[in-house]
Amino acid sequence: MNLSDLRSVRKLLAAVPSAWQGAGTFDPRAKAVVITGAGTGIGRALAENLYADGASVAILDIDAADASETARALGERAIAVTADVADRAAMRDAMERVRIAFGRIDVVVANAGVVPEPATIATMDPAEFDRVVGINLVGVFNTVHPALPDIIATGGHVVVVSSAAAFAPGMAGSPYMTTKAAVEQFGRTLRVELAAVGATAGVAYFGIVDTAMTHGTLDEDELGRAVGDLLPWPLSKRITAAEAAASVADGIRRRAPRTIAPVQWEPYAMLRGAINVVLDDRLTRDRRVHALIHRVEQRALARREA
Repeated sequence: MNLSDLRSVRKLLAAVPSAWQGAGTFDPRAKAVVITGAGTGIGRALAENLYADGASVAILDIDAADASETARALGERAIAVTADVADRAAMRDAMERVRIAFGRIDVVVANAGVVPEPATIATMDPAEFDRVVGINLVGVFNTVHPALPDIIATGGHVVVVSSAAAFAPGMAGSPYMTTKAAVEQFGRTLRVELAAVGATAGVAYFGIVDTAMTHGTLDEDELGRAVGDLLPWPLSKRITAAEAAASVADGIRRRAPRTIAPVQWEPYAMLRGAINVVLDDRLTRDRRVHALIHRVEQRALARREA
């Protein structure tokens, strides 16, 4: 894809009816925002962005030290809340703590997520599949559901974090891709339902974001690097956590139904129905993919036997 192609995509998006682009605007000043996974990475960068705009921010993270350090760094309008998004009761309690601290909840961002080690469906530990689903998918429900009475009452906004990974087959990483595709559908459904009561929701998609999770998954694991090498440019382009957070923050201000960063993923997102028919066929024939699958399975079996 060249610069001319990207300009054409932007022009096409600009022509999309305004009703599709958003439902009014949202001013973060004096609003109460909850962000999960906000102790580090994209979540922390988003907290910094919205705090700078005048929002009060609840830094919700499973790591108490990370949450506390981030809240202290932000200032008096930030609080640290420790909870596991996979624990439904704990998340209900967490939202109640935010209500007590701020008196309301205007925005919820379900950002927390994990990536499993490379494994095929055949060799995967079922407990690992359950863990990823519990955090990435069930954790989104556990985050959003207890906050909805406030979101509805304030005419607020919800963001669920999917991924550009939801657009493509998830060989060697099916739990992640599966959950992110499900989160996309959850967010789309939520937007339609909230429209009936004057609130909004959006789905955030990222390509490869330069975070500690990315380094551990793609850079420091030889099989992860091999998976990453299969992505062609510009889909392999990385963005910073700050750039990813800026995309979400902008989407909140516009009450956007979706945000995608980097922009190189837009054509794929728009045309994936056709692209995936071709892509799936090519991947099933690609000898590099076959070789990678065999390597993934050999390592998974070796670790199981160790």
